[in-house]
Amino acid sequence: MAKKISLLLSALVLVVSTFFFSVSPAMANTVEVKMGTDGGMLKFEPATVTIKEGDTVKWANNKMSPHNVVFENAADKSHKNLVFSPGEGYESTFNEAGEYSYYCEPHRGAGMVGKVVVQ
Repeated sequence: MAKKISLLLSALVLVVSTFFFSVSPAMANTVEVKMGTDGGMLKFEPATVTIKEGDTVKWANNKMSPHNVVFENAADKSHKNLVFSPGEGYESTFNEAGEYSYYCEPHRGAGMVGKVVVQ
């Protein structure tokens, strides 16, 4: 009888542990946006990104610095300090669905604008 209970418990542990190993929690993603295109254009590349709630956007200085990221209706996401060095940048995590428009202050007049769409 003890042997049957032990075997049953072992089988139960195996089934439960298999379930936990096969179900992985949703992982948040990080999407990179270049500040300045590879071709030297004053644009964010890509100009629009679509992410899920909890994901992060990382802006990386690429070309034609200085740059920053200023949000029109989400000041808490803005990064007003200018970056000059290649690869230097910022990150913001988006926890609420919506559309977030932003721009580069020094180059807004040149059309350096972007949008984050959070689903």
